[in-house]
Amino acid sequence: MTRRWNSSHLRLAALLAVIAVEVMVAVTSTWMVVAARGRVVDAAGIPDDAPRTMIVLGAKVSDDEVGVYLRARLDVAVAAYRVGRVDMILASGNDGDDAGNEVRVMRAYLEQRGVPAHAIEDDRLGLNTNATCRRARTLYDIESATIVTQNFHVARAVTLCRAWGIDVVGVVAPCDQCSILSLVRNQLREALASRPRAVFDALRAGR
Repeated sequence: MTRRWNSSHLRLAALLAVIAVEVMVAVTSTWMVVAARGRVVDAAGIPDDAPRTMIVLGAKVSDDEVGVYLRARLDVAVAAYRVGRVDMILASGNDGDDAGNEVRVMRAYLEQRGVPAHAIEDDRLGLNTNATCRRARTLYDIESATIVTQNFHVARAVTLCRAWGIDVVGVVAPCDQCSILSLVRNQLREALASRPRAVFDALRAGR
């Protein structure tokens, strides 16, 4: 009897846990979508009146080479600068040795493709999206900006920067070379971990 009771309660606990996760994912995802509504464009659709500062979020680098996600983001910034849509690029990432010196690699990539050094600002302590948005507003005094990242990430980036008081437009960087497996993995991580944490960060922003 005890074993049967324990087994039934374990199944119930597991079911409740699954339901709780599903509710959390639904609520946080809905919050992000609502917060970003009307504030996301694709790379080819940056409006003429968009902010002149562009924030590029860091991502994986290896052996002084940008990874596919970061390359796509930086290419958007280069293209926007070349056509005069952007005057200043904030390269934000983890510039520690253990992270491959993301910002140094980002700056080198931009300069090699014609973006002048004076048009690039380095944020070497953009350790995560919330830190990037917080530092952009409080340290670099950015009041309005575009922010570049991939589709799975853009709603969270817009939500957090808005929470820190930045009038922001999210720009989706295409990632044709990104593997399906990595995209699925990032989508799952975004839904199960990153977005729930972002809600907490957004509620605490500015306090």
